[in-house]
Amino acid sequence: MTFLTADPNQLRVLSALLAMPEDDALDALRDMRPRYPWLESALLELEQLPLEHWQAEHTRLFISAYPSTPCPPYESVYRQGTMGGTATGELAELYGRAGLQAKDVRADYLGTMLECAAYMTERGMVDLLRELAEEHLRLWIPRFANDLQTHARLDLYRSLGEQILALFPESSNHE
Repeated sequence: MTFLTADPNQLRVLSALLAMPEDDALDALRDMRPRYPWLESALLELEQLPLEHWQAEHTRLFISAYPSTPCPPYESVYRQGTMGGTATGELAELYGRAGLQAKDVRADYLGTMLECAAYMTERGMVDLLRELAEEHLRLWIPRFANDLQTHARLDLYRSLGEQILALFPESSNHE
Protein backbone atom coordinates (compact mmCIF):
# COMPACT_ATOMS: atom_id res chain seq x y z
CA MET A 1 0.00 0.00 0.00
CA THR A 2 1.26 3.44 -0.91
CA PHE A 3 0.02 6.89 -0.06
CA LEU A 4 -2.16 7.15 -3.17
CA THR A 5 -3.82 3.79 -2.42
CA ALA A 6 -3.95 4.07 1.37
CA ASP A 7 -7.13 3.33 3.29
CA PRO A 8 -8.60 6.60 4.61
CA ASN A 9 -9.08 5.00 8.03
CA GLN A 10 -5.38 4.14 8.18
CA LEU A 11 -4.50 7.74 7.32
CA ARG A 12 -6.76 8.93 10.15
CA VAL A 13 -5.15 6.49 12.60
CA LEU A 14 -1.68 7.75 11.68
CA SER A 15 -2.93 11.31 12.12
CA ALA A 16 -4.46 10.52 15.50
CA LEU A 17 -1.22 8.96 16.74
CA LEU A 18 0.55 12.27 16.16
CA ALA A 19 -1.74 13.98 18.68
CA MET A 20 -0.95 14.43 22.36
CA PRO A 21 -2.13 11.31 24.21
CA GLU A 22 -5.06 11.99 26.53
CA ASP A 23 -6.63 9.95 29.34
CA ASP A 24 -8.48 7.65 26.92
CA ALA A 25 -5.47 7.03 24.64
CA LEU A 26 -4.84 3.45 25.78
CA ASP A 27 -8.48 2.55 25.22
CA ALA A 28 -8.29 4.06 21.74
CA LEU A 29 -5.18 1.96 20.96
CA ARG A 30 -6.95 -1.17 22.22
CA ASP A 31 -9.84 -0.39 19.88
CA MET A 32 -7.45 0.05 16.94
CA ARG A 33 -5.38 -3.08 17.64
CA PRO A 34 -7.62 -5.64 15.85
CA ARG A 35 -7.45 -3.72 12.59
CA TYR A 36 -3.85 -2.53 12.98
CA PRO A 37 -1.83 -5.39 14.53
CA TRP A 38 1.39 -3.37 14.27
CA LEU A 39 0.12 -1.55 17.39
CA GLU A 40 0.35 -4.69 19.55
CA SER A 41 3.90 -4.29 20.87
CA ALA A 42 3.37 -0.56 21.42
CA LEU A 43 0.24 -1.25 23.42
CA LEU A 44 2.01 -3.83 25.58
CA GLU A 45 4.77 -1.30 26.32
CA LEU A 46 2.40 1.61 27.00
CA GLU A 47 0.22 -0.43 29.36
CA GLN A 48 3.27 -0.65 31.64
CA LEU A 49 3.94 3.10 31.70
CA PRO A 50 2.16 6.05 33.27
CA LEU A 51 0.39 8.33 30.79
CA GLU A 52 2.76 11.15 31.79
CA HIS A 53 5.71 9.18 30.38
CA TRP A 54 3.94 8.80 27.02
CA GLN A 55 3.00 12.49 27.03
CA ALA A 56 6.57 13.49 27.85
CA GLU A 57 7.87 11.44 24.91
CA HIS A 58 5.30 13.03 22.61
CA THR A 59 6.39 16.49 23.76
CA ARG A 60 10.09 15.66 23.36
CA LEU A 61 9.68 14.28 19.85
CA PHE A 62 7.16 16.67 18.35
CA ILE A 63 6.89 19.88 20.37
CA SER A 64 9.88 20.90 22.45
CA ALA A 65 13.23 19.40 23.39
CA TYR A 66 16.62 20.86 24.19
CA PRO A 67 18.67 21.67 22.19
CA SER A 68 16.23 20.97 19.35
CA THR A 69 13.02 19.09 18.70
CA PRO A 70 14.01 15.87 16.89
CA CYS A 71 10.83 15.32 14.81
CA PRO A 72 8.71 18.44 14.37
CA PRO A 73 5.73 17.21 12.28
CA TYR A 74 5.63 20.29 10.05
CA GLU A 75 6.55 20.47 6.38
CA SER A 76 7.88 24.03 6.65
CA VAL A 77 10.41 23.01 9.32
CA TYR A 78 11.74 20.10 7.29
CA ARG A 79 11.77 21.85 3.93
CA GLN A 80 12.44 25.47 4.86
CA GLY A 81 14.00 25.28 8.30
CA THR A 82 11.36 27.40 10.01
CA MET A 83 7.73 27.33 11.09
CA GLY A 84 5.29 29.01 8.75
CA GLY A 85 7.27 28.82 5.55
CA THR A 86 5.71 29.06 2.11
CA ALA A 87 4.47 25.46 2.33
CA THR A 88 1.83 26.60 4.82
CA GLY A 89 0.19 28.97 2.34
CA GLU A 90 0.49 26.48 -0.52
CA LEU A 91 -1.26 23.83 1.55
CA ALA A 92 -4.00 26.19 2.71
CA GLU A 93 -4.69 26.94 -0.97
CA LEU A 94 -4.70 23.21 -1.83
CA TYR A 95 -7.15 22.51 1.01
CA GLY A 96 -9.36 25.32 -0.27
CA ARG A 97 -9.55 23.68 -3.69
CA ALA A 98 -10.72 20.51 -1.90
CA GLY A 99 -13.38 22.50 -0.05
CA LEU A 100 -11.49 22.36 3.26
CA GLN A 101 -9.94 24.84 5.64
CA ALA A 102 -7.37 24.14 8.36
CA LYS A 103 -8.79 25.62 11.58
CA ASP A 104 -6.99 25.67 14.90
CA VAL A 105 -4.07 23.69 13.39
CA ARG A 106 -1.28 24.61 11.01
CA ALA A 107 -1.89 23.68 7.37
CA ASP A 108 1.58 22.09 7.17
CA TYR A 109 1.09 19.89 10.27
CA LEU A 110 1.36 16.24 9.24
CA GLY A 111 -1.82 15.31 11.13
CA THR A 112 -3.74 17.91 9.11
CA MET A 113 -2.21 16.66 5.88
CA LEU A 114 -3.16 13.04 6.63
CA GLU A 115 -6.73 14.01 7.55
CA CYS A 116 -6.98 15.98 4.31
CA ALA A 117 -5.63 13.01 2.35
CA ALA A 118 -8.26 10.74 3.92
CA TYR A 119 -10.97 13.20 2.90
CA MET A 120 -9.61 13.46 -0.65
CA THR A 121 -9.35 9.68 -0.95
CA GLU A 122 -12.96 9.17 0.14
CA ARG A 123 -14.17 11.72 -2.38
CA GLY A 124 -12.07 10.51 -5.31
CA MET A 125 -10.04 13.73 -5.55
CA VAL A 126 -7.16 11.89 -7.20
CA ASP A 127 -5.49 14.94 -8.77
CA LEU A 128 -5.44 16.89 -5.51
CA LEU A 129 -4.26 13.82 -3.59
CA ARG A 130 -1.43 13.33 -6.09
CA GLU A 131 -0.48 17.01 -5.75
CA LEU A 132 -0.41 16.69 -1.97
CA ALA A 133 1.82 13.64 -2.25
CA GLU A 134 4.19 14.84 -4.96
CA GLU A 135 4.54 18.52 -4.16
CA HIS A 136 4.49 18.23 -0.39
CA LEU A 137 4.61 14.95 1.51
CA ARG A 138 7.10 13.04 -0.64
CA LEU A 139 9.59 15.90 -0.24
CA TRP A 140 9.98 15.58 3.53
CA ILE A 141 8.16 12.53 4.90
CA PRO A 142 11.02 10.06 4.38
CA ARG A 143 13.34 12.26 6.48
CA PHE A 144 10.67 12.83 9.14
CA ALA A 145 9.81 9.11 9.34
CA ASN A 146 13.47 8.11 9.57
CA ASP A 147 14.05 10.72 12.28
CA LEU A 148 11.07 9.36 14.18
CA GLN A 149 12.38 5.80 14.01
CA THR A 150 15.83 6.95 15.09
CA HIS A 151 14.88 9.26 17.96
CA ALA A 152 11.77 7.62 19.45
CA ARG A 153 12.17 5.94 22.82
CA LEU A 154 8.74 4.29 22.66
CA ASP A 155 7.78 1.51 20.29
CA LEU A 156 4.59 3.36 19.35
CA TYR A 157 6.50 6.18 17.72
CA ARG A 158 9.12 3.93 16.08
CA SER A 159 6.24 1.90 14.59
CA LEU A 160 4.46 5.08 13.56
CA GLY A 161 7.59 6.14 11.68
CA GLU A 162 7.69 2.76 9.91
CA GLN A 163 4.03 3.01 8.91
CA ILE A 164 4.39 6.55 7.60
CA LEU A 165 7.54 5.67 5.67
CA ALA A 166 5.78 2.66 4.11
CA LEU A 167 3.34 5.07 2.45
CA PHE A 168 6.23 6.44 0.36
CA PRO A 169 8.36 3.41 -0.56
CA GLU A 170 9.68 5.03 -3.74
CA SER A 171 11.12 7.93 -1.71
CA SER A 172 12.59 6.05 1.25
CA ASN A 173 15.85 5.20 -0.48
CA HIS A 174 16.40 8.67 -1.95
CA GLU A 175 16.07 11.00 1.01
